[in-house]
Formats: sequence, structure tokens, C-alpha cells
Amino acid sequence: MYVKFLSTYGEDPSPRECVRILDFRRVPPVAGRLVNMTREIRDVTRDKKLWRTFFISPANNICFYGECSYYCSTEHALCGKPDQIEGSLAAFLPDLSLAKRKTWRNPWRRSYHKRKKAEWEVDPDYCEEVKQTPPYDSGTRILDIMDMTVFDFLMGNMDRHHYETFEKFGNETFIIHLDNGRGIRKSTYLRLQLLAKEEYKLSLLMKESLLKDKIAPILYQPHLEAMDRRLRIVLKAVSDCIEKDGYDSVVENDFNTDVNTVTTER
Repeated sequence: MYVKFLSTYGEDPSPRECVRILDFRRVPPVAGRLVNMTREIRDVTRDKKLWRTFFISPANNICFYGECSYYCSTEHALCGKPDQIEGSLAAFLPDLSLAKRKTWRNPWRRSYHKRKKAEWEVDPDYCEEVKQTPPYDSGTRILDIMDMTVFDFLMGNMDRHHYETFEKFGNETFIIHLDNGRGIRKSTYLRLQLLAKEEYKLSLLMKESLLKDKIAPILYQPHLEAMDRRLRIVLKAVSDCIEKDGYDSVVENDFNTDVNTVTTER
């Protein structure tokens, strides 16, 4: 079981419902919960490194910051009121001891620098170079990256610096969307078009689905409306690419297609 606290309200339950609606099904089961940081974490953890990061803030609230590569410090601590905090619980199935995962650097990660742009922002040939580089030169990996990119844009996630896959299956696997391209699957494109229709509006489906969570409401109406705007932007970008390069050059027909026959010749 993995516990993540909502530094951004609705950070994990809402992506879980979004990928279900998009039919990606690559996010572990997630549910929102109200957690007692003292009784349910600090007093029961066996992780000494985690335990040492707990402290009491000047406002007399229980806080901790854990250990990670980015932003784990007292300046970015998570604090309860006084020790209650909303969090999301994600089930990792199977366990790491049974199925090891491999971490990959996202080719389209942002630069994390105030003045320096990422390579993909300045190199017009960057996409073609990625498509000729393993593991993106075969299988469905490049299409999986594009699905993930659309998903991240809809959710407003600008922090996908890495992603994970199951190690055992090599390149014959899928991307696991945790902590939640240049070409798009036909199935994804058709579903996005459907979700732009008034009767199947993405924001309405998200609102209805998130009502089931114990810490509802997860997203407020402005957040839901932002998803509809982002969806229109995605569809406009794909439409522009189709108009420029042709439908078959942009949209990969993944219906009745063997995973080993998918090409990246775009």
C-alpha cells in the first residue's frame, strides 16, 4: 500500500477516475481518505528515516516531509490540522518483491530551470530522434507516451519527469501511471472526440465519478471546466497535425493490430 498526501487537492483520486474514463487503465487503484498522521503513520512506521522527518510546526501542527529526490525538506513539508490530513491510498499490485519495475526518464520532461528550455522545446528534429532510439523505435512505447502526455495535460500535471514499466516484460509492457506524442492511437483519438460531445462531456463524467470518493468533492467546477478546455486544445492540436501531414501519418490504427507490428514510421 502506498500513501500519498494531497499537496494539491484531489491530486491522485481524480487522475484515477480520469484514466478510467479515458479507458487507459494504467493507474493503480486509488481512494481518498482522511488520515491521522500521528496515530496512523508516525506511531506505527518502521521506517526510521521517515520517522525522523516528523516535527511540530510553529502553529502547533504535526508535519513531515519524508525522503525523495525533489522538494523533500522542511520548506515543503506536509502539515495536518493539527494532525489530520487528506490523503490518497494507492494499492501497488503486484508487490515489488514479485514484479520489479524499471524507471525511465521521460523524453518530454520539462527543464526544471528558470531560464533554460528543455531540448524538445528548441530542437525541431527532437521527436524524430526519439522515435529512432530504443525503446521508442519498436512496439507501442511511443504511443503509450502520447497517451500519458494527453492524460497529464488534461490533469494539469507538469511534473512527469520519469515513468515506470514492469521490468520482466521488457518493451512488451505498458507504462504505469504513478504520482501522477508525437502521434496518437486511433482508439484514444476517438475516445477524446467522444468526450468532447455535450452528452458525454468529460467534466460531467468526472464530476459524477468523483462523487463516490470519501473525501468528495475532489475537484471544484472551475477545475472540471479546465479539463474540457484542455481537451479542446488537444483535439485542435491533433486536427492541425492531420491537416498538415494527413490522417494516416498522425493517427495509428491500433484496432486488430498485433503489438509487435506497430510502427513508428511517422
